[in-house]
Amino acid sequence: MIGVGLLGSGFIGDCYADALLDVRNAKLAACYSRDAQRASAFSAKWGPDVRAYTDMDALCADPTVNVVVIAVPNEVHLEAVRIVARHGKAVICTKPLARTEPEAAEMLKAVLDAGIWHGYAESSVFSPNIAKAYQMVQAGGIGKLLTMRAREAHSGPHAPHFWNAETAGGGALLDMGCHTVESARHFFGKDNPVVEVMAWGSTMVHGDKTTGEDASIALLKFAGGELATIESSWIEKGGMQLRHELVGSGGRIVTDTSVGPVWGFVEKPVGYTVEKADAETGWVYPVPEETRAYGFSQQMRHFIDCYAKGEAPAETFEDGVIVNRIIDACYRSMKTKMWEKVAVS
Repeated sequence: MIGVGLLGSGFIGDCYADALLDVRNAKLAACYSRDAQRASAFSAKWGPDVRAYTDMDALCADPTVNVVVIAVPNEVHLEAVRIVARHGKAVICTKPLARTEPEAAEMLKAVLDAGIWHGYAESSVFSPNIAKAYQMVQAGGIGKLLTMRAREAHSGPHAPHFWNAETAGGGALLDMGCHTVESARHFFGKDNPVVEVMAWGSTMVHGDKTTGEDASIALLKFAGGELATIESSWIEKGGMQLRHELVGSGGRIVTDTSVGPVWGFVEKPVGYTVEKADAETGWVYPVPEETRAYGFSQQMRHFIDCYAKGEAPAETFEDGVIVNRIIDACYRSMKTKMWEKVAVS
């Protein structure tokens, strides 16, 4: 049984702990929060044998921990990776890998120098509807893929640290656009790099909370001439929105994670319905089994299976570096209001 240590006790930490329940050859062995009460509560929630730590170094030193999953705020990712690397443990880091490409490159160097297995936790490419759409595209169902439009939107982050653009590294584009940038690379091919970007961003609603953009649009041009439009928003109420539209020379495919098999009008609250829901009554659109619908379970199974076999996963720190590189170029474009080149390494 592969022991997993989880750094972070917030929303995404809960998602990963839940996802691990679907992985037959792994178990959550330890968790970390800098707050002792939160660490204890998280441990109690996810199992009697989950050890609680308030020190990242101590968790990584735990001999029962084989793989460390990083689910702490963006500004702590580099420090966490350095600690994991020092202990020689395998590591999975949540998205975005880092706040900037240079910081992501430092993280990649740390795992390569330590010779440790590494995975980039980009859940969107593992979600069932994206996986099915990808299979259809690969089978030639819509001919040559030409364009992709993807949007991820909700009314704003669930934790205060997201709103501080200076420490988090950016706003909605970094937080949410990292998902759809990587799904674009996934569909158009990682051997077909993004070479130019144009992006716009604005703080339209949440100027009292953040200096970062709460809405953005980015246009990515690939070496093969294909185009992807990436929309990221913290200004849309009504719960999570996650949609992809793929257009090919012989057809099109649409995926919409937020449109599930259940919806209804309720007069009384019925409890949790969907991530970032803004209302408990009226029309509600719950997403059943969110952990699985968003691809967290499938992602964690893939990572643990690859680690067990000694194989590189489909998403590694190298992918995270490239995503940060593309987003950095988008932020430059927001400032220059011009097309920006993306280095191809």
